Amino acid sequence: MNPADRLIGMSYTDLGSSRLYYERRGSGAPLLLIQGMAGHHRMWGEPFLDALASDFDVVTFDHRGVGDSSDVPGPFTVADLAADSVALLDALDWSDAHVMGISLGGMVAQEFSLQHPERVRTLVLGCTYAGGAGTTMTAPGPLRMIQAMNTGDIDVAIRTAYEANLSPDFRRDEAQFEPFKTASLSVRVRVPTVLRQAQAAYVHDTSARLPDLALPTLVAHGTVDEMIDAANGSYLAELIPKARLEILDGLGHLFWWEQPDAVAGLVRSHCLS
Repeated sequence: MNPADRLIGMSYTDLGSSRLYYERRGSGAPLLLIQGMAGHHRMWGEPFLDALASDFDVVTFDHRGVGDSSDVPGPFTVADLAADSVALLDALDWSDAHVMGISLGGMVAQEFSLQHPERVRTLVLGCTYAGGAGTTMTAPGPLRMIQAMNTGDIDVAIRTAYEANLSPDFRRDEAQFEPFKTASLSVRVRVPTVLRQAQAAYVHDTSARLPDLALPTLVAHGTVDEMIDAANGSYLAELIPKARLEILDGLGHLFWWEQPDAVAGLVRSHCLS
């Protein structure tokens, strides 16, 4: 089936003075995907979304200030982004859903789940961290990306993002760059929005509350992640009671982009078992 054939809707959800752009595809159990810093709905990649659409009613969306989603003036917090996600579930008339968040989206998913556990069936946290004393902030990628974006040279920014987010083994095939570039440039992401996202992520800390999280949780992290060190995945899984940890050998930050079918299988097994 052509991936485009699975797309069953695109729309906006009203947040009062602003709106979020979202897309919906597939059929089955509700699954909300929450993207990370500088990410947007196209960065899930068609292969991954197509692999999920056979079993899930999948919704992807753009955070405030990204693409066609409205901007909200001033700084915001991870909790504010979680509230946006809850509003999206309300607009979809979903009482609950499986939730997958990656990177900054994983922080949003943590906050969402802690504040509204009754609305989360299962939780998948990818390439993210809890904050607090156990957080390891040694990965070189975020600073490289911000410096590249500040050059104002889009080619430099995209190439740097490609190198920081994907593993050396994946990048060895230069043919992989063009699909990444095309997807990256398909939605406008403003530098001031990314900087505000970074500020929100910097002060994120759910470490003291995660031991109270009683949801079926899968934590996945690539071993060569240059954006968020893999040690953060292990620490996150230790904090959450009965969390299952999947260490993805040789994969980078965008691990689902590198192995879409395998990662979709992990999500399917965790959410539907």
